[in-house]
Amino acid sequence: MTPVAKSAGSFRRFASRTSEIAGHASTFVVAALVIVAWAVTGPLFQFSDTWQLVINTSTTIVTFLMVFLIQNTQNRDSAAVQLKLDELIRATAGAHDGLLDLEELTDLELVRMRQLYRALAARAREGVAIGSSDTGTDEV
Repeated sequence: MTPVAKSAGSFRRFASRTSEIAGHASTFVVAALVIVAWAVTGPLFQFSDTWQLVINTSTTIVTFLMVFLIQNTQNRDSAAVQLKLDELIRATAGAHDGLLDLEELTDLELVRMRQLYRALAARAREGVAIGSSDTGTDEV
């Protein structure tokens, strides 16, 4: 394994674990307690600029770092969900394999595909209203 691959794997594990911890209820409670402690110490430090700077700097740094960790986790989760959906499309008889790479289409192409599916849904609802089945594999 190359050093780059090893560090990417290490970062993945670190990001996953940190995201798990950050999303836990107890982490929220700890953060809330830190804010309360900071607020309570205001009179002790006479609500000085330094007192305010401590919380502003701390929250900015944590937010800045968490953005990257959360984005990393979301990117991996989205890729995994996309692969699972692709597998369901691939394995389903009658499914349109052309949908496997929709995420690669342009915004305009996605809008056109959405319009096609909305039209299919509208036709299906009209059919149901007159007693027809709404199952089928109309071509897109």
